[in-house]
Amino acid sequence: MALRRLMSTGLGAALATTALVAAAPVAAQDVSFEGQTIEYVIPFSESGGSARWANFYAPLMSDTLPGEPTVVVRYRPGAGSTEGANWFAEQDTDDGTLVFGTSGSTQFPFLLGDPRVRYDYADWQVVLASGTGGVVYFPPDLAERFDGDVDDLKEEFFLYGSQGATTLDLVPLLAFKMLGLQVDPVFGVEGRGDGRLMFERGEANIDYQTTAAYLANVEPLVEDGIAVPAFTWGALGDDGQIVRDPTFPDMPSFKEVCEATEGCETEGVAWDAWKSFFVSGFAAQKMVYLPGSASQEVVDAYTAAFEEIKNMDNFAEISEETLGIYPQATGDAARAANEEATSITPEAKQYVLDWLEEDYGVTME
Repeated sequence: MALRRLMSTGLGAALATTALVAAAPVAAQDVSFEGQTIEYVIPFSESGGSARWANFYAPLMSDTLPGEPTVVVRYRPGAGSTEGANWFAEQDTDDGTLVFGTSGSTQFPFLLGDPRVRYDYADWQVVLASGTGGVVYFPPDLAERFDGDVDDLKEEFFLYGSQGATTLDLVPLLAFKMLGLQVDPVFGVEGRGDGRLMFERGEANIDYQTTAAYLANVEPLVEDGIAVPAFTWGALGDDGQIVRDPTFPDMPSFKEVCEATEGCETEGVAWDAWKSFFVSGFAAQKMVYLPGSASQEVVDAYTAAFEEIKNMDNFAEISEETLGIYPQATGDAARAANEEATSITPEAKQYVLDWLEEDYGVTME
């Protein structure tokens, strides 16, 4: 696959500033992990995007952390990732031998006030934030009626394979509602891969996949004439506005489609709610944390290691298939991403809670 041109987007301004300030990463003095094993825990199973992301970074961390420790990815799935996050919240390992990787499906329960959540992101120290994107696609017969807006598709009845209304599928389901599409989610699929298989079998007629999954699994369907891409969720521009996804610059963003579709608004509480979960689920989807008890020297060591990884001459090439072309934020940029991805206004939160209850009977009680 040809390497796509790197573009700055999605928390890009903060990331660019950090890159200038930290052109020569601070060497963490008196920190060495020589002979030690770093446990890189993710609250998911061995399959899926988070596992691919963690296993991409693990060997690079081994090479760049001081002392070249062994970095082993551990899996603690359960309760939609809240079980693993609750476990991490109880850890007080301060020597840097434990890190935790979250995803949007860990952030969403926190934003929604899920009673299963016993963790607080403010208690952790973020050292990396990774963005991603997503692509919505139709079968060819419906794609013929998409011309930048979905006005001609509002009478169509859609089926969509969904993991659940409070998972990452919250972003597409709310987007479909804002566009006025009649989408009936089939809840209970185990992953987005299963949603794609439903589409391939003709059991669903609308789907989305994250960037990595789209590039690996949907582009072949496009080449075979089975699927036609329509739009992306977009990315965050330097001014905090939604812009086109840099991995798919020829596709319109959801914002563009919303603006072109009658009745869809890109301002107001619905838009604020969608954007909050888009940032949490995509623009800053995956983050690496140290426990709050870790020392500043340990935090600096991890920051320097991730900076070294990002600055590798071939990083864009080796990361494109797994990460796409999105910012990998460290230092101040990672902290800014963490703040934006784990906060929501009370009005936007209440809007989402009301919508979930009214449309799907889902409550946070």
